[in-house]
Amino acid sequence: MDEVLAHPNAALRQRASDVDPAQEPDLRGLTVRMARSMYEAPGIGLAAPQIGVLKRVIVYDLDEGDGLVVLCNPRIVDSSDETILDEEGCLSLPGISVPIERAARVVCTAQGLDGADVTIEAEELHARLLQHEIDHLDGVLIIDRAAPHDRKAALRRYMEVSGVAL
Repeated sequence: MDEVLAHPNAALRQRASDVDPAQEPDLRGLTVRMARSMYEAPGIGLAAPQIGVLKRVIVYDLDEGDGLVVLCNPRIVDSSDETILDEEGCLSLPGISVPIERAARVVCTAQGLDGADVTIEAEELHARLLQHEIDHLDGVLIIDRAAPHDRKAALRRYMEVSGVAL
């Protein structure tokens, strides 16, 4: 199992590179490693940069009967004006959660492991998860999306629970 990188690891702040599922034979192995790390953590989603691989790949499992979902090069192409403020945690910031405002509904385009185009219309938790994991592909963490006072409090809590000096 790969270790999930924790803030302030520099890899978490890098923009990941697009992948070509048809040309990357190690992609399936990467997603197996990602899934193992996500389930072991335990979490519901993981982006490749969280295990130090700067590729635009995410895995998730909302435990809604669909099983593991793998998306390559996911992009939000549409989002609702309606937003929802809710607590969000992150495997790369263990031990804390932060109130984050996200679009209530999104449309995400991506490719599957076979290279086929995929379009996902998601709402509520599913929409939040997609936005969260795609943020990781762009080097953005939940503390970057938090209101200034929430960010400061979250970083203070994170230092207390993790022992990491920021």
